[in-house]
Amino acid sequence: MKTWNPYASACPTRLVLDRVADKWAVLLLGLLAARPMRFNQLRREVEGLSQKMLSQTLKSLERDGLVSRKAIPTVPVTVEYSITPLGRTLATAVDALRVWAETHIEDVLVAQQRYDAGAT
Repeated sequence: MKTWNPYASACPTRLVLDRVADKWAVLLLGLLAARPMRFNQLRREVEGLSQKMLSQTLKSLERDGLVSRKAIPTVPVTVEYSITPLGRTLATAVDALRVWAETHIEDVLVAQQRYDAGAT
């Protein structure tokens, strides 16, 4: 089995780390882990996410094998996105980041205020 080194600039694991570092990808994986959703449902759920960025992020997640896209033959065509088994393993791992952020945001905000007050 090959050993990967994410500290090496050419290591492809950095692509996955880039995806994990993307807030939109993390939020979308979290939503899709709960249930399949249509494009506009996702857009309404994530405030501040533009249509263009949603489309780009979903395509990237699909390309990485984390999300699957299903076109349903209606007029107009309905597209539904769902998490794949591989995507579920990542969603489980990154959901801990969301929980950490929710749990510790007060501490972070206090630290930022303290830092900003001392920086002149």
